[in-house]
Amino acid sequence: MQISEFLNSLKKNKSDKGAQEPAEPPAEPEKTVGGGDEKKTPAPKVKKPDAGFIHYFQLLKGIKNPVVDEYDFERDGTLVEVNVDDTYEQIDQYWVTNGCSLIIIALNKKTNQQEYLLFEPSLSDFEYELLERLYEDLRCVLILSSKDIKKDRKQVLLEKMNELFNDYGITLTRSARHKIQYFLVRNFLGWSRIDPLMKDPNLEDISCDGNKVPIFLYHRHYRNIRTNIAFEPDILNSLAITLAQRSGKHISSGSPIIDATLPDGSRLQLTFGSEVTTRGTSFTIRKFREEPFSPVELIEIGTFNADVLAYFWMAIENNKSLLFIGGTASGKTTSLNAVSLFIPPIAKVVSIEDTREITLFHDNWIASVTREALSEGSNAITMFDLLRAAMRQRPEYILVGEVRGAEAQTLFQAMNTGHTTFSTMHAGGVDAAIHRLESEPLNVPRNMVQALNIISVQGLIFHGTERVRRVQEVVEIAGIDPSSGNMRVNNVFVYDPIHDKINFTGRSQIYTDIAEKRGWTREQLEADIATRKNLLEEMRKQGIKDYVSVASLFHAYSIDAKEVIANISDLRMVIQ
Repeated sequence: MQISEFLNSLKKNKSDKGAQEPAEPPAEPEKTVGGGDEKKTPAPKVKKPDAGFIHYFQLLKGIKNPVVDEYDFERDGTLVEVNVDDTYEQIDQYWVTNGCSLIIIALNKKTNQQEYLLFEPSLSDFEYELLERLYEDLRCVLILSSKDIKKDRKQVLLEKMNELFNDYGITLTRSARHKIQYFLVRNFLGWSRIDPLMKDPNLEDISCDGNKVPIFLYHRHYRNIRTNIAFEPDILNSLAITLAQRSGKHISSGSPIIDATLPDGSRLQLTFGSEVTTRGTSFTIRKFREEPFSPVELIEIGTFNADVLAYFWMAIENNKSLLFIGGTASGKTTSLNAVSLFIPPIAKVVSIEDTREITLFHDNWIASVTREALSEGSNAITMFDLLRAAMRQRPEYILVGEVRGAEAQTLFQAMNTGHTTFSTMHAGGVDAAIHRLESEPLNVPRNMVQALNIISVQGLIFHGTERVRRVQEVVEIAGIDPSSGNMRVNNVFVYDPIHDKINFTGRSQIYTDIAEKRGWTREQLEADIATRKNLLEEMRKQGIKDYVSVASLFHAYSIDAKEVIANISDLRMVIQ
């Protein structure tokens, strides 16, 4: 007897005008599943009513939920059976979820390319049909009581699963039960088949190009890599709708394109159906870390050195405007977010984005995002609208996620009226950035561009065989040449690709201006720069690099620099 027939037999319950004696069921065996073993036990003498009704009566009677036996890797061992084809040569492997999601990086000998192979628990036919039946019945019994609302969602789901197992009268081996637990949690609370990819900290981008097309990834160590995961059209469409709904957006054939932010902060671009993307539904997820990079972490990975960050620190503290430029995935937003931790602790900050990416450890911060028109006749809220509103909020610092349209003129007007602004823009270099600012659709006049103080050029480059993110140059805008009308610039830091170093040229108009306004001598300026560099290096040596601790130390330095310097040998004393 198939599992579907067996479970359906449990649902049959005769009901007439009066109560009747239950009929004897056919003499079919009850099954015990797991590891391929199967044994016969006496069949139940009484037919069981529908699972949903039993659960309803349990709620009325206050029956205690069965104890959930959760999977433990150390105790239960792995649930994954790995079978790598002979055409692959294994390079690396690691767990995403211990015992349940195994990643193997392997070289495909036929194509001579590396591939990302995902292995999850395998199900027998009986387990698979049981899992499908659980999906159906859980929709009926997932009725939250007042006690369930206070519980963890995973705990509630597993308790309901146990109740259904009792209703079915099926006894499962521990291994089979844990496999089904994994898939229920993955599909109800996680992201279905891509859940291991979302949990893999080594991934930056997840790209699905269409129906039955393998998913491609950008891996932090292996760069662009193909996976063994592909979707049928109906499953892919269902996943797309789930992604959109969890992002708080609607997608359909009528409005098939959305840009959104997932609950974990990752950036989603999604197209639905085959009208816009002819190979079928497609999506790209740009993953962001739960905790953003701090300046100390950027020193560790070589994006900046202490000299550059001390320069940014002094510039931001003295209200200089910055623009980070570069190509796709060059680290513009990451750098913007990191240097924003240098903002003084009480200063008012307003951030403006179309998809939320900026994360600050700052109390006096208004985080605003754009909004599409909710219905016909309602108004969309654009970046221009948000920037115009921000000007009335008297901010000291304005952070704009990316400049790409009419908001550029308002942004530069804000710079010219004394507001300190940080932003990012796609451009290959300083000349390209200035030309883009002056052209359609930004149309910023050249005499307004000179209000910008610093441009940092970011790049995703090769260092040997490894792709790394480095600052290419830091340039100061020194005004307009009155004779030629061209923009004058001053290179402050320049990257040396041969030695993988960032060198200070020895010339900085920003440092000179700060010294003049503060009444410092050259020696006092150099001493302050050296103190900040030393503090950054000590934080790196002492392992203080998470963005909350780093921001707390910067805030403490802004309030009482002498106390921080007095405890420089043990900086954790300052933030305890």
